[in-house]
Amino acid sequence: MLRDDADGGRPTPTPPARDASVIWHDVECGAYAADLRLWEGLADEAQGPILDLGCGTGRVGLHLARRGHSVFGLDLDADLVAAFNERAGWMSAEAVTGDARDFGLGREFPLVLAPMQLVQLLGEAGERVACLRCVQRHLRPGGRAAFAIVERMPPPEGDAPPLPDVRDDDGWVYSSLPLDAAAVGDAIAVRRLRQVVSPDGSLSEEKNEVRLRAFSAQELEREGEEAGLTPAGRREIPATDAHVGSTVIVLGREA
Repeated sequence: MLRDDADGGRPTPTPPARDASVIWHDVECGAYAADLRLWEGLADEAQGPILDLGCGTGRVGLHLARRGHSVFGLDLDADLVAAFNERAGWMSAEAVTGDARDFGLGREFPLVLAPMQLVQLLGEAGERVACLRCVQRHLRPGGRAAFAIVERMPPPEGDAPPLPDVRDDDGWVYSSLPLDAAAVGDAIAVRRLRQVVSPDGSLSEEKNEVRLRAFSAQELEREGEEAGLTPAGRREIPATDAHVGSTVIVLGREA
């Protein structure tokens, strides 16, 4: 199948039919590993099944399942959930489609994880509190929940351009190049250039923007208390050459 490119030039091949959200999730998130040791430590302490909010295709959840943990994932995107379940294979892991602001799974967990700034993808404070209340209802007494956030973007350092995240899928090359991250009102706008190169070398591209609601760790702790959770410490995820560092806020349900 062909389509005309954006510049009106020669037609470019359309990538094979597959779920675009799965491809770009894998390209932009799949290689990130700076936070995995932190989640491993929390999971090892939990002694029971883990709820992975915003589980995506399983970057964190399936990593923990490979280490012998039982994992239950929740994500709003049905295509990502399908990929998670397909990749789970023999492991003790499954995922369902659901909204982190309004879900009922009929079970409790000793540990709930919300990696990759999930709570910053929600809307205003009321939506975060709704999510936190759902989490509180799904925590066992004495259980903990951990939320990764970026409180602010650091100033750029040096002149070295960022490297793109790249994936080769059956001859099709998918590239996602970070352009910038800037404050826009009460949000952080993260912009990327997504490019697809076909097996014959034809190129198509589009810009993508994700907005993260900006708030402090202290604000999230206050909202957690409103939802019936108790602050239980903070952890730090170090920055890498390609990613900024994150703060992980741990909240607990009283025993």
